[in-house]
Amino acid sequence: MLNLNNRSLKPFTPLDQLIKQLQDKMSKIKYKIVVLSGKGGVGKSFVSSMLALALAERGYKVALLDADLHGSSIPLFLGLRNANMYMSSEGIEPVTGPLNIKIVSINLILPSPDTPVVWRGPLKSKAIIELLAKVNWSDNDFLIIDLPPGTGDEVITIVQVIRDIDGALIVTAPNILSEIVVSKAINFLIDYNIKLLGIVENMSYFKCPDTGKTYYLLGKSTGEELARKYNTELLVKIPFDPYIGEAIGRNIPYYTSFRNGEAAEAIRQLASIVISKLIK
Repeated sequence: MLNLNNRSLKPFTPLDQLIKQLQDKMSKIKYKIVVLSGKGGVGKSFVSSMLALALAERGYKVALLDADLHGSSIPLFLGLRNANMYMSSEGIEPVTGPLNIKIVSINLILPSPDTPVVWRGPLKSKAIIELLAKVNWSDNDFLIIDLPPGTGDEVITIVQVIRDIDGALIVTAPNILSEIVVSKAINFLIDYNIKLLGIVENMSYFKCPDTGKTYYLLGKSTGEELARKYNTELLVKIPFDPYIGEAIGRNIPYYTSFRNGEAAEAIRQLASIVISKLIK
């Protein structure tokens, strides 16, 4: 099914065997976090990738799975446009990114980043299980799983086969449409009995560097209302930062390249909160 440098994985490995391999490998990772939103365009992949860097900066061993098969963007946020995963005797080797984080993404297998993934549901589920089972994850402190928008095949597959997810982060943006759609993702977590660590509001505001005045470009915050409604916390508000776009354009990771940015400070706060909630 998957092809790495013209070396195909065994296509007929029984599903139950793959799931056992997957669960054996997942048991060696201390903390597993899913990041979801229910809605596209709120910056979920940015939050996932920058959080991975912030945790690695603290000295933790971090792996990052980009589970968005159709809209993979994690490699772009980490400056890995031309990187590729490959096969070794130990399995699929993740790409080593900034601060030694290990990245697994469908875009790191495709012939080019703009190659579309045209798969139906069952094929997507099998591909995700194969990735999780065949990757040489090694021992890691954290695995961050960046989920695609919605609550479809990929999301259901991951929460069903990884039985010991330690928590979830919900990413939203300050508008009523995000609030309504993101509520569906929160209810999904409740249905699957996954602990909600809290809510991250991305693109929350913009502070003009010339005047210091704060502008709420997308409207008033809805993160507080979501937190009250579901008895959880609004963990951080991440502002617009023009340097995020500059980092993507220059193929460099924002967090390590613009550490003094206000968004970078919010990400550091988020990492501290995640550590305090999971590591006793």
